[in-house]
Amino acid sequence: MAAGGLAGLLPAQTQLEYALLDADTPQEKENLVYQYLKKMDSRERDLTVPELGGDGLIIVGVHSAKFPNEKVLDNIKSAILRYNIVHPVVNDADATLWHELEVSCWPTLVILGPRGNMLFSLVGEGHREKLFLFTSVTLKFYKERGQIKDNNIGRKLYRDSLPPSPLLFPGKVTVDNSGERLVIADTGHHRILVTQKNGQILHTIGGPNSGRRDGRFSEAAFNSPQGIAIKNNVIYVADTENHLIRKIDLELEMVTTVAGIGIQGVDKEGGAKGEEQPISSPWDVVFGNSISGTQEDDVLWIAMAGTHQVWALMLEGGKLPKGSDLKKGVCLRFAGSGNEENRNNAYPHKAGFAQPSGLSLASEEPWNCLFVADSESSTVRTISLKDGAVKHLVGGERDPLNLFAFGDVDGVGINAKLQHPLGVTWDKKRKLLYVADSYNHKIKVVDPKMKNCATLAGTGEASNVVGSSFIESTFNEPGGLCVEENGRLMYVADTNNHQIKVLDLDTKILSMLPILNPEVCDVPDNLPAQKDKITNLPKLPKSAPNVQLPSLTVAPGQTIQFLLKLTLPPDSKLNEEAPNSWFITAEDNNTWLLQGQCLSGEIKAVSCQTVIPFQLPRSCLSAEAILAVKVCLYYCSKGSSACMMKGISFSQPLQIASTNQGGLTQVELIHTF
Repeated sequence: MAAGGLAGLLPAQTQLEYALLDADTPQEKENLVYQYLKKMDSRERDLTVPELGGDGLIIVGVHSAKFPNEKVLDNIKSAILRYNIVHPVVNDADATLWHELEVSCWPTLVILGPRGNMLFSLVGEGHREKLFLFTSVTLKFYKERGQIKDNNIGRKLYRDSLPPSPLLFPGKVTVDNSGERLVIADTGHHRILVTQKNGQILHTIGGPNSGRRDGRFSEAAFNSPQGIAIKNNVIYVADTENHLIRKIDLELEMVTTVAGIGIQGVDKEGGAKGEEQPISSPWDVVFGNSISGTQEDDVLWIAMAGTHQVWALMLEGGKLPKGSDLKKGVCLRFAGSGNEENRNNAYPHKAGFAQPSGLSLASEEPWNCLFVADSESSTVRTISLKDGAVKHLVGGERDPLNLFAFGDVDGVGINAKLQHPLGVTWDKKRKLLYVADSYNHKIKVVDPKMKNCATLAGTGEASNVVGSSFIESTFNEPGGLCVEENGRLMYVADTNNHQIKVLDLDTKILSMLPILNPEVCDVPDNLPAQKDKITNLPKLPKSAPNVQLPSLTVAPGQTIQFLLKLTLPPDSKLNEEAPNSWFITAEDNNTWLLQGQCLSGEIKAVSCQTVIPFQLPRSCLSAEAILAVKVCLYYCSKGSSACMMKGISFSQPLQIASTNQGGLTQVELIHTF
């Protein structure tokens, strides 16, 4: 290895780049690069990278972590899947190669020749044209010399071994004002889901592949969408990898583009009409109010991670703090200089952010501010909506240029430490802010008055335990969260676990939201139940026991989660080829209970519990009712080929209170065969 790392390339490459500035035609540029390669290839001593030589063309990503969480192999696997990376990635956990080559910036690209000899380096972003020029000429140069073969290098992708899942790396989740509908950014499936609060899908918009297309729900396409905001029947989406803000109209079932041009912008000022204004990696969106506007929610605030700023899209005409009158449709920078730093300032344009990734609004006094999850500085900041002043809340440190002040410490203000937080949500009822502290795999709670930050849920271990309490439960890089208007339930996008977790802030019980596909089990609202579905349900054997459950007091609209826990006899296993299933029934005088419900579902395994959701109708026809949850299982003895069908019925009496309270109740269904 030649001393000086990448610095050894600098004199010759700088000379080449100056010459390229004077070149007029593509041919002249290619000739200059070709001559440069002849010179570099004939050097007495190669500038080499250890053990990365070869005789084919391949892209290898070398991952040198900034955060401790980014050194863990499982977390890197998740990131590779999330960003759909299909080239090999080396985990340089101790930054050995980084230090040997004297790399100083993320990203740094190095182009090697067939001997592992360094030829070019490109530091930072925005070098697409140069990268294509250098690689195309390098390929031509070494192919002429017979030093590159056209062999296909066999690859087995980790993602191909994963089981299918209803959600894939969900980034953000939000709830409408009624608390009845959730909107989920199913980021890995490039789609937006609108569900009932029991997980029943109402709308699927886009997916499963990435794309960029407006139009009807069935033809619309997104690319790794993140932030979402819903009001009435309109949803705004931060379509991150398309560098667009999209609008979903649930009544018209149409998707349109309201900001961005579809390619990454470098403009740090803005001011053009939305659909003409280039933007960069929008990561979250939230509704807010302008100073002079006459309508509520006339501004859409945008966490513009790509330019390290917070922008505004004017949904109506109005005025922003320290700004002039703006027309409807204008999209412009509100706070942040565009420099990647942790700088607070009374003037919003002079403040600095570092990949702001989560926004939440507290419009009431004395707050009247935006809360910002500033991921790369590991802080939560506030932006005043009176005067635009940017202030520190928790995390980080005082030096605005130090973006390495991270950790996992509960404490006050600057003494609290976070690690790459991605989401924030304001709890109006309790006057508290919740933070998705992503790389610490925790949900934290901040009292903005006292600046106190404490762990609410998660052990800090990246895994997937739905424990009996918040503190025993675990997450894996939670990316977004929201609290319903009445402050009862918090929903968390548990990104790397491909789930939405539900935290009941009153009872401190945590559960998982099941995603129920309408194609499998939708029942039209105007029918008590579909007759053919009832006749198609399996009949339980006469020997099937009937377990009487204790009576349960519930209210109209309330969700019941039945947690099915089954144990098979010793030395037997579930026959996975057979139609193992659960289904819900009611006697003739109680069939009104089944309106709009998911009536059946598969049992895929007995090693983990099956969640069976049920939501009481808004209007209940009697004060008492009985619901039956039935199970049909096929299992085989391990020692012989003998298989049997077994069944069980759980009978759940319901006492229905007159008050409509919503909320979630869990009932365990436990049986050993």
